[in-house]
Amino acid sequence: MLLFFLFFKIPVIQFDFEDEKLYVKEDEFRLKWIHSVEKEEWIELYERSKDKLILTETYFKTFGAGVPSDADVVRTEDGYVMMKIDRNFQEMNLTVSENAQTTVEAGRKEIPLYELTEDYESVRISVQYVHFWEYMGGKL
Repeated sequence: MLLFFLFFKIPVIQFDFEDEKLYVKEDEFRLKWIHSVEKEEWIELYERSKDKLILTETYFKTFGAGVPSDADVVRTEDGYVMMKIDRNFQEMNLTVSENAQTTVEAGRKEIPLYELTEDYESVRISVQYVHFWEYMGGKL
């Protein structure tokens, strides 16, 4: 049984800051921020699939800079337009800012990334396989 804990690795979504790593243990998360031009909230839903992140949906209120041009509009709800996307990423580099109020939601937790970093710091997001003890000690 001890060997199981020493060698078994668990897939997680890892947020890699300069000095810290945070783990999303769920299979999906939401990334939220305030768009710099429209000043409206933008939400993206990501899922973990094996060693990739898949952007599945995006929600926004106004069409403008950054709106996908090749996605299907599925529905409008509460003033939001929801578009189905299906874009795979091996990893993502996210610039976090207080101005955009970059936040991640996973499960029932909401973590304001902009409070954990310096303004305009880059955070790398990827799927990683971590040992059981890292998983148990991880945040998020």
